[in-house]
Amino acid sequence: MKDGAFILAYDVGTTAVKTCLYYINSGIKLIASSGRSYPLTVLPNGGAEQNPEDWWDAMCLTTRHIIEESGISAEEIAGLSFCTQMQGLVLVDENGKPVRPAMNYMDQRAVKELKEGLSYGLTLDGCNVVRLARALVITKAVPASVKDTVWKYKWVEKNEPELFAKVRWWLDVKEYLIHRCCGEFVMTSDSAFSTMLYDIRKGRGCFSRTMCDMLGVRYEHLPRLIKSTDCAGGLTEAAAREMGLKPGTPVFGGGGDASLIGVGAGTVELNSTHIYCGTSGWVSTVVDKPIVDVSAKIASVVGANPGFYNYFAELETAGKCLEWVKDHLALDEIDIYLEKRHVSDSQEAIYKSLYDYMMHVVSKIPAGSNGVIFTPWLHGNRCPFEDSLARGMFINIGLDTGKTQLIRSVLEGICYHMRWMLESQEKKIKTSDTIRFVGGGALSPVTCQILSDILDRNIETVENPQNVGAVGAAVTAAVGLGLIDSFAQISSLIRPNHSYTPQNCNRSLYDAGFEIYKNLYKTNRKNFAARANIQSCI
Repeated sequence: MKDGAFILAYDVGTTAVKTCLYYINSGIKLIASSGRSYPLTVLPNGGAEQNPEDWWDAMCLTTRHIIEESGISAEEIAGLSFCTQMQGLVLVDENGKPVRPAMNYMDQRAVKELKEGLSYGLTLDGCNVVRLARALVITKAVPASVKDTVWKYKWVEKNEPELFAKVRWWLDVKEYLIHRCCGEFVMTSDSAFSTMLYDIRKGRGCFSRTMCDMLGVRYEHLPRLIKSTDCAGGLTEAAAREMGLKPGTPVFGGGGDASLIGVGAGTVELNSTHIYCGTSGWVSTVVDKPIVDVSAKIASVVGANPGFYNYFAELETAGKCLEWVKDHLALDEIDIYLEKRHVSDSQEAIYKSLYDYMMHVVSKIPAGSNGVIFTPWLHGNRCPFEDSLARGMFINIGLDTGKTQLIRSVLEGICYHMRWMLESQEKKIKTSDTIRFVGGGALSPVTCQILSDILDRNIETVENPQNVGAVGAAVTAAVGLGLIDSFAQISSLIRPNHSYTPQNCNRSLYDAGFEIYKNLYKTNRKNFAARANIQSCI
């Protein structure tokens, strides 16, 4: 490990960017951070869009704020890197200007495109058997979700031909921001994998012309590939001026959240498992070969660490469910809090935020939420079943059910789903006995204990668990700069700060609740479809 240096890391999420300045030498020290939110537009037809300029403006604003407030000069910044939301579609022209708003990973408009491209003829698990077999051989994954980026690409081609004619490059969120920084059109291998066009076979590591031809993608739209630890280029004069940094500052490839949050969590060793709860959520386990479970919709995502993959099961809305609770249950939509009085007018004002107060209140509710169960499928679901029409439910509400039981049931429902995905992973691989829990959800000891109880596993958290994406981004730059020899060192640099063990008194109750939870989709699948048909007629 070389002498230390300052690195800027950008965690670009669904609704906000968090910019962190780290000093990396024998450890990873957070010096300063700054955040900025931006909108996500959810459209009636299933679309979910963002303005790429919002990401860039937020990056520039937070960067200037950190430089001004930290006392660290722009000349001292050794490099910058990214951890971003994945499976976004940013179509740009030859100058890098977006031809339309970016399609977020939650966008689910491409139902017809998926059916026409994959779900026809003789099928297995809803996929054409010939195309399924070909995709599994080449990419070790299958574009079986309406939210997969390739179908968004095809949707634009079919529905917006005038805009599609202007397209020169297909980029993801991170790749667009790299271009804004240094003018290069590149894509890291993990982002390339998420296009479902990446040839993952040994010795290849390139976009597949066969997959492009099969799915009707123009190969010339795909950019040059680089590794997460590669320097894509130096900051241009224009970008440096907007960000308040030095021209020529190295810009590293970084990675997507599915690749780097595990790195920031310190789970880089084989078979180590982490659970993330942010806007979305997932269970991810490090493996050393590509694995796919078509029926459960789980695949091995290419990792930032060469030779390793993340066996990845995703929940579309996790922490987003808690945000929904805050807005629609805790606040009643008329600015009234849990007990029909303003927290600021009471002794509960000692709590830092409404989230903290919510956790304080639900900690007093017994396990099982008085029999209420919640399903966290507020925008469909991906794993272990794929259904864009699935929605959230509360069941078993009685006359004695209060708002606080409903709120606790949301936390338990998210954790039930994590258990379902964890058990689905274990059909193919070994997961770790102790699981690292990260993301904003891990800030709550109440949620950590519920997760431990429902999973019947030991749970560990790390310092600043909401910043692990930025830590992962900083690590890629540090490896690229030679500050850290390899990713293998990370587990010794990032240590747990708290641990939780299962409470045996809750085991039988949560086991019974989990069995009910798993049946809820099966018994309501037709109802979800019928509801969608009714809404489409309105």
